[in-house]
Formats: sequence, structure tokens, C-alpha cells
Amino acid sequence: MTRNPEASASPKSPILVPSPGAPALSPFRRDKLLAEMQSRVPLLAKLTALYWHFIALDGPLTVSETTVLERLLTYGPKADADLMQPIGELLLVVPRLGTISPWSTKATDIAHCCGLKQVRRIERGVVWYFTKSDGSSLAATERESLAPLIHDRMVENVLPSLAQAADLFREASPALLRVVDIVTGEREALVDANRDWGLALSADEIDYLVDSFTRVGRNPTDVELMMFAQANSEHCRHKIFNADWIIDGKSQTQSLFSMIRQTHAANPKGTLIAYEDNAAVMEGGRIGRFFAEPDSNIYRYHEDDTHILMKVETHNHPTAISPFPGAATGSGGEIRDEGATGRGARPKAGITGFSVSNLRIPGAVQPWEQDHGKPERIVSALSIMLEGPIGGASFNNEFGRPNIGGYFRSFEMEVHDEVRGYHKPIMLA
Repeated sequence: MTRNPEASASPKSPILVPSPGAPALSPFRRDKLLAEMQSRVPLLAKLTALYWHFIALDGPLTVSETTVLERLLTYGPKADADLMQPIGELLLVVPRLGTISPWSTKATDIAHCCGLKQVRRIERGVVWYFTKSDGSSLAATERESLAPLIHDRMVENVLPSLAQAADLFREASPALLRVVDIVTGEREALVDANRDWGLALSADEIDYLVDSFTRVGRNPTDVELMMFAQANSEHCRHKIFNADWIIDGKSQTQSLFSMIRQTHAANPKGTLIAYEDNAAVMEGGRIGRFFAEPDSNIYRYHEDDTHILMKVETHNHPTAISPFPGAATGSGGEIRDEGATGRGARPKAGITGFSVSNLRIPGAVQPWEQDHGKPERIVSALSIMLEGPIGGASFNNEFGRPNIGGYFRSFEMEVHDEVRGYHKPIMLA
């Protein structure tokens, strides 16, 4: 693989201002988490968790601007006096370095709307203090055992000091363009890139790309390969659902998608849009509404045809590896597609649903819940059900669209030495 030598310099470093915030845990959640931590570190006696804000400024704030910023960052319950003078060993949990968290995006936008133009970005982390009964420091093995309980490894990092929070705002130069040399390295070069870069290309897709770039006489870049991998993925193209099916040597007349569409083809009455836009629309009725006219901004009564939009989104793999943001983004994708249907729609209400494997609740494991293990890269079914529904409902509610219901089921069964279940969950929005 070769690299393009061009790269640009990073912008001017910002002024970094740390600011303590409210407790990150309620007393109930703190005590519950402490008990779980003590099962891993028996000498752990006290736990404190506080929000800390990190503000990157492009210039100094005036006194009045500082007051506005302090008011914006004052929220949540007030900390007890002993919490504001924490003791013990510090670990700082922050959003994954190199990313901008959803919380940061909202907080920074609010600051700009309040006239704080010098604010480049606001991020939030959680400072954890651990105190052992014998006064000793945490051993490396103890820190490793506690880390999974205080952060999500997919979207967060654990840092050893507040000073390292500056890494949140470090902007690296753009990566150099990489080229896969299939002209001389042939197919094996693309096979290596597919493995090293996690492109998840199938064997026939690799053959197609090698043939295509060989015919035009040049090598593909990493950007082209990544774009192809995403645009031609099962998620985007539904290749399995649209594939030709051959059963017992006989070609079938319909694909899986054709079978799904067949119900609408047989009885299309009452539908305005089906399988043609970002969401489906069925006939509604004439409804009276009171809203402002676009030109005059004067509120008047209007009676219009108002149709009903329906959309289902799934976000299964993201929910399996990081339940709260995975499920939240599933709800966000549904809201996005609703708003992008036709000339635009107004999301009104949503639901979330989850299908997972056996929960195996500690202290309440049922006789049929055998521990068959799980892939290391995904979390447990119980973790999904503790965090996923809150993430999905949170995105709905913060968007102003109430999450009014949902469903939940667990299933796992061993049949003929084969285990069937929802280890990879179904998250439905």
C-alpha cells in the first residue's frame, strides 16, 4: 500500500477551561455500583462520580459571558459538601478521543445561541474517585477490573488525569491517502486490505473490484474502497432480500422482498406510498389545525388532507455493542426517514422494541436459562435491556416526540445440539 504525501496543518490550539459539575450518580445508583465494584475489589470503601466540563475557547470570555456559561453548566442536583472535596484515586472517563459526542453537539449549539461565540466546543466527562479502606492505591489489575463498570469501551476512553482531557480537542492532520496496489500485487493485495481495514467485502465483491480496476489500469484508494464497502453493504443494498432464490434446483419466481411486497400488491387500498420513499404513508382524512401561515406568520384555522406516516427502523448490531447510543441512533434514524418522506413530515410519536437472549438476572436466574456464552465484542442481554430502552426513549423524548410504548421479549433454546436465540438483538424503532 502506498500513501499520498499531501496533508494540511491543524488549526490554532484553543484555550482549555475545566469546570466541575453535578454528581453523575444518584445515591441509589452510586451505592448499587459500589456494591458491584466491591465484588471485584473487596477493599474498595468509597466511590464518588462527578461531571466535569471541558470548554475549548477561541478567545477569552468577558465577565458577562462567563456568567452566562456558568449558568448554562449549572444543572442537576447539588453535590453534598463532601463530594465537592473528593479524595481517592482519580480516573477520568471522556468521550472517545477523536470523536465529538452528541452531548457536546447540543451543548455547543446552546452556547452559540446564547451569544458565546468564543466557545469552540464544550465536552463533558465523568471524574471517578476510588478510596480503599487500607489507603492503598488501585493495582493495575484492579483498575482493569473496574474500567468496564465505569465506561463504554466503544464510545469512551478512561484517562488517568484531568490534564489529559486536552486530548479531547487535539486535532490531527488529515490522514494520508492510501492506495492498494492491485496492479502488481493483484487480488491478494485487496484481500489483505479487506482484512486489515475491516471492509467486510465478500469474495465475489473482491473479484469484481480487482477486475474493474484492472480494466481501467489503476489502483483503488482507501476512500473508494470504503465508499464501495458501505454503499454496497447488506444494510444499504439488501442483497440477500433481493437475491434470486434456487431451491432444490428450481429458480423461484420471487425474491424475499418480492414476497414482502406481495401483500401490498394484492390489496393496495388505503396506501399512498409503499416501498417507494423513506417511509410508508396511508390515507388519512381532513383535519382542522391551527397554525401560522408561512408568509404572514398570522395564526389561522386550516382544514387540510392529513395523511398518516409509518416507519420501522432496526439498529441491531450497534445496540449489541453499545446499547444506549446504539438504540438512540436507531430511533434517530427512524425520525430522520419520517421527516424526509415526500416534501416532509412531522414525527408525532414513537415506540421502541427489543428481542434479546436470556437475561440471567443475578439472583433470579431461571432453570431454563443456561449459560451458552456470547461473543466477546457484544454486551449481555441484561445490559441491553437495562440501557437500550432508555437510549431509544431518550432520543425520542429529547427530539420532542414522545416514546409512548414498545415491546420486549427474550428467547433462547437448544434444539438438536444447536442454540437459537437473540444473542445479536433486534432493536426496533
